[in-house]
Amino acid sequence: MHNESGTRRAANSHENADSGDNPSNRTDGQTDRRSDGRDGSRNSDQPRTGTRRRLPRRRDAVVKRTGPPVVERREPEPPRQSSPERNGATAPDGPQTGAPTGQRPKYVRWGDIDLTPEIADAIAAMNYREPSEIQRLAIPPLLAGRDVVGQAVTGSGKTAAFGIPMCESVDPNSRRVEGLVLVPTRELAQQVAKEIAAVGSKLGVKVAAVYGGDPINRQIDQLARGVPIVVGTPGRIKDHMARRTLDLGNVRFAVLDEADEMLDIGFADDMEFILRRTPSNRQTALFSATIPGFILKLIRHHLNDPVWVKLVDDFDGIETAAEVNQIYYDVAERDKQRAVREVLEAMPNDCQTLMFRRMQIGVDRLSRDLERAGYPVRGIHGGMSQRDRDRVMSAFRDGSLRVLIATNVAARGLDISTITHVINYDMPDNVEEYIHRIGRTARMGKEGTAISFVGEHDSEIIEKVLAKIGKDTLNQKLLGIYGG
Repeated sequence: MHNESGTRRAANSHENADSGDNPSNRTDGQTDRRSDGRDGSRNSDQPRTGTRRRLPRRRDAVVKRTGPPVVERREPEPPRQSSPERNGATAPDGPQTGAPTGQRPKYVRWGDIDLTPEIADAIAAMNYREPSEIQRLAIPPLLAGRDVVGQAVTGSGKTAAFGIPMCESVDPNSRRVEGLVLVPTRELAQQVAKEIAAVGSKLGVKVAAVYGGDPINRQIDQLARGVPIVVGTPGRIKDHMARRTLDLGNVRFAVLDEADEMLDIGFADDMEFILRRTPSNRQTALFSATIPGFILKLIRHHLNDPVWVKLVDDFDGIETAAEVNQIYYDVAERDKQRAVREVLEAMPNDCQTLMFRRMQIGVDRLSRDLERAGYPVRGIHGGMSQRDRDRVMSAFRDGSLRVLIATNVAARGLDISTITHVINYDMPDNVEEYIHRIGRTARMGKEGTAISFVGEHDSEIIEKVLAKIGKDTLNQKLLGIYGG
């Protein structure tokens, strides 16, 4: 993470972080933070510095000698009590109502949460049967008008945790922006907007997604027609504010989603700038996997006596889902393509895999080589045009694409429940990044597998991961190419 004094980048760097510009003149060794803010900090084809890791010998190889404050979880305030229906019985399968036959109830029970019938119908259509823990703890205080800080494991269902109360609070017919959601990446902007629109569909709530890489005139036209909820990246939100195509003076409900990721990309000052231009009496929710110093300062300045929903362990605010089966292999850099083919061949045909490389050039090379070898693979990174990225993501979401190779642009921007495997072809640079990557599988309580290739120069990062995760959780195995 950047420290507080180093989070601000130049304005043009911020704009490029979500602009989708294609950096055609980039050399192989350059980073691609310019295009998506998280596509790596060094070339994966260059070795890490430090102690060289002792790796297993391939069977056919020729041998050569060479923190945040401790805040206890507290139960949320009870939801609004405005009707007798709010004490109805709870059935195990979907939202329930205790209204007499032929009458439309005022509220419908979803777990222990009372929702308007339209919202209940919408989430039932989305196959939301029971609230997840973050939803169970965060939705009631948000419905009651409280500010909320949520720390939760990736994949816990937090979009609905703020999307449901936001759709309940805004006026569906308003042409003024009443709900605002800030997210770090364009992929996440698209996904969050889509989910909130689905939640509010029975009420007629319209949602606009604004982000770089998409024609701004189209966004201007949509905003001019009037929408009650806007989801966007900070750079593009500021762009619309500067053009006076987006007025935040009527915002009643603001959400900072993946706040630590926005901080890490360099949007610290932008978050402050945007919040200061919304009404001070707005309701605010902040969701973040970790709470570094700047985020804590943001909470103190912009949230009013928030309810803390803390669903992470006390070691640096980091937790992995228990449903993720975590495995690592020692693999020499020269053997990684053979290793990944072995792993892919062992997977069932119905698996869907997200594979991480550190650099754009690495994504391009690996996807090209595996595609030539007959594997159903595509790559995605910040150097691609928005149209190409959308095409690849559409295929991955509908299941027609089984393997997606990505840079860290996907680490927090993907929410696809069908991902069964995550492969760290290149190890991440820190433990937090490892957590966010493997959190792409085992979504909403499903089981998943995370596989990491540990190379010659990855000793430091694997030791840090093992220290945080535990050797009982992260299991070492031996590949077949080394006699396993």
